[in-house]
Amino acid sequence: MPDAALWQSGGMDTAPQNPAQDTARPAARNTKGYAALSGSQFFRLAHRLSDAVNDVRIQLAKRWNFVPQTIAYQGYGSTTRVRVLGRVLLTQKPLPGSKAEHAARNGNQNVRGWRAFTGVPLQFSDVEITIGDVVTHVTADRGGLIDTEVDVQLSPGWHTAVLRAEGTDPAEALIQVIAPGVEFGIVSDIDDTVMVTALPRPFLALWNTFVLSERARMATPGMAVLLDRLTIEHPEAPVIYLSTGPWNAAPTLARFLTRNMYPKGALLLTDWGLTQDRWFRSGQDHKHRNLERLAQEFPDMRWLLIGDNGQHDEAIYSAFATENPDKVAAIAIRQLSVSESVFAGGHSEDGDHTTSRVPWIYSPDGAGIAKQLAMLDLLRG
Repeated sequence: MPDAALWQSGGMDTAPQNPAQDTARPAARNTKGYAALSGSQFFRLAHRLSDAVNDVRIQLAKRWNFVPQTIAYQGYGSTTRVRVLGRVLLTQKPLPGSKAEHAARNGNQNVRGWRAFTGVPLQFSDVEITIGDVVTHVTADRGGLIDTEVDVQLSPGWHTAVLRAEGTDPAEALIQVIAPGVEFGIVSDIDDTVMVTALPRPFLALWNTFVLSERARMATPGMAVLLDRLTIEHPEAPVIYLSTGPWNAAPTLARFLTRNMYPKGALLLTDWGLTQDRWFRSGQDHKHRNLERLAQEFPDMRWLLIGDNGQHDEAIYSAFATENPDKVAAIAIRQLSVSESVFAGGHSEDGDHTTSRVPWIYSPDGAGIAKQLAMLDLLRG
């Protein structure tokens, strides 16, 4: 994956320390005499090209009568500060009275994943956020995403945030406010952990995202019951679904979780595309960064981390537990079957966790994980 370091190590010129030298110095040239771009210059150019493409998409979407829409995602927070998530897009609105409108209104969609990607991000849109008496104005990012913190004074429990960009209808999002003193929370992966699609790993994200009907997605055996039991026995515990999936898939994933009786929880997804020095965002960095953020937001919380042994969850959770052993109640890893491991491109080694200060649990399904959690007194037997 090319980044600034790769381009520079390949002979590209780096920026000088003195800005004055930069203006006086001619651009570096390669062996054929063409001016060479540094890594940072290359990615700035790529961003400009990406923005230009998005501008064309916006013009086409408006010509096709797409309408601006604010989409609000479930958030979470403390009694004094909450994290609000949403997105601003141009989307194709169902015709009034049509079957599509009726299905959308009643939650009966049977949507192919690619339809979620027909929306066009409205970059840098101004968005008004209202939570109770607090009104805040923020700006969406390059991908139309809103991910911001708002200072509040709220009681523990469920509250509503109203998001509205100019020219859109207001959108409501549930916000779970966690009470001071709550010491147990749940973080769960999605793909191969709570949802199974037996396909080769290189095609899994593409298939799940673009092709598969959401009603065809399979829930992992026993996982919905496990998470439901955990939230019943720990009613104040937050549930966070941490995945490397794209924000475009958030509505589809939310409907899948609801349809399969998983408990309500915030989705923390990622935005596919360019960063300052990468072609694509790192899923591992996304997960690690959000785990560290949760640890800072709730310093007294101990988290049950749930994932699978497909490839990276064990390494990510192990690194976090090593750095923050007092913030991890246990790590539960769903073991893939032989066929799932083949499709997933293998599985990570379970490793020796005998010296770990954090309990590790392995089982192929939710029922097996539940039995071992009961032995740790995190569930009643």
